[in-house]
Amino acid sequence: MSVSYWLDQSNGKVKTYDIAIVGAGIAGFSVAYWLKKEDPNMKIAIIDKGTIGSGATGRNAGFITCGSVEHFNRLCERWGKKTALEMWRFSEVNLALLKEHIIQDDKHLEFDNSGTFSLASTQEEFHELKETMTLMQSMDISVEALEQNAIEKRLGVAEFVGGIKYTQDASIHPVRLLNKMKSLLDVDVIEFAEVYDIETLSTGSVLLKTQSAHIEASVAVLTMNGYSSDLKKYFADKIYPTRGQIMVTEPVPRFMEGPCYANFVLDYFRQLQDGRVLIGGFRQLEKATEVGFSEHTTDVIQSSLYEFLQKHIPVLKNKKVTHRWAGVMGFSFDGQPLIGALPDQPQVYFAGGFTGHGIGLAFHSGKALVDLMYDRVIPDFISAKRI
Repeated sequence: MSVSYWLDQSNGKVKTYDIAIVGAGIAGFSVAYWLKKEDPNMKIAIIDKGTIGSGATGRNAGFITCGSVEHFNRLCERWGKKTALEMWRFSEVNLALLKEHIIQDDKHLEFDNSGTFSLASTQEEFHELKETMTLMQSMDISVEALEQNAIEKRLGVAEFVGGIKYTQDASIHPVRLLNKMKSLLDVDVIEFAEVYDIETLSTGSVLLKTQSAHIEASVAVLTMNGYSSDLKKYFADKIYPTRGQIMVTEPVPRFMEGPCYANFVLDYFRQLQDGRVLIGGFRQLEKATEVGFSEHTTDVIQSSLYEFLQKHIPVLKNKKVTHRWAGVMGFSFDGQPLIGALPDQPQVYFAGGFTGHGIGLAFHSGKALVDLMYDRVIPDFISAKRI
């Protein structure tokens, strides 16, 4: 972002805080939550160029899944079994922390902890899923296999040969979750204020410049995820802005046991509590162009999402689509979150690169970032030192 002299309305006004967090999504509020646990009197500002949740948090599918963007067997192949298991346990703890500290028994959040499913449309894919299940069970991860008839009966979907269920996964209303987090925090939220520069002052503090005001803080935290490189070029080869598209249908009677992934986790769908069905994915059809900061939808992907529903979910035959949207995710260079501080501005910390799994990783990642700020050890696989 850049701001012209003519549009700069800050007039030299400076607001002062202990911590300034850039990004009012789940990562930003997670960092604020854990900072307040360290010091309830800490003065914190959360700044966003839009409104609370206007980025990926308010544009995702509401899955709270364990693991990563890849099947567990592929994580093991790439990272080794020990690290892959650490990654899985990290996301399990993320859900446990959310339930303990934020969700609790709040029915308004539409929280459902009944598990998620990975579905196979070919025997080859089902074979890999069953191998994955065997590997996971050997590491004491709760998962079960389902044959075609069980898939049809429990999920109401057709033309899948089988699948596996991750029994500990969950789903939620992401914006209500975010608003619940906000209600628990005594912080200032500054909306419609895009940070276009962060300057290190001679005092050692930082000055965050927005079009409407300047904000001075001892420490800044960037939780911009897919938008990170728009502010700091450091992220240009580390976190890539990647578009995801979603559609939602009109309500139908409840028929689906839990959220589902298909096509090697590239496509996903779930039934919401009001009966609507949400579906997203098919980014692979336009992979070269589904990048950047634009939130527009495309005919190719939206048509494919609808055709998927017509082919695989009989109860949705000819049902109307009520919502279509896109959102910008932050895909990291290796698929794992990045937590650290800028090399040239060590008082500027960051957390991002959730690779489409922000709700499944961000709350624990926020805790890890605060641990780093307080000189505590964090896992190597999320540390920016691995770069």
